Amino acid sequence: MTKKLLGLQDVLRKELKDKEFKKYYEEEGRKLEIGYKIAQLRHRLGLTQKQLAGKIHTTQTVIARLESGNHWTCTLRTLEKIASATGSKLEINFK
Repeated sequence: MTKKLLGLQDVLRKELKDKEFKKYYEEEGRKLEIGYKIAQLRHRLGLTQKQLAGKIHTTQTVIARLESGNHWTCTLRTLEKIASATGSKLEINFK
């Protein structure tokens, strides 16, 4: 008898039934989404991570961490600084 290997979607579907797993999964997804949006904005404006960092008085490493979603400790103030430095408007929505 051969055992069927589960695909990623199958495993994820099963794991998301666990409320605690789902909570952390969604939290990490939000971090990645915000990081991706920061990277998109930066690329659209033709800025390097170092240039954006300089505009908000931080380091390139901080920008890299924000964009990657890893070691993410972004505050609302940081997001406001990014918006101001890039001539953007920060919007936060509840759905």
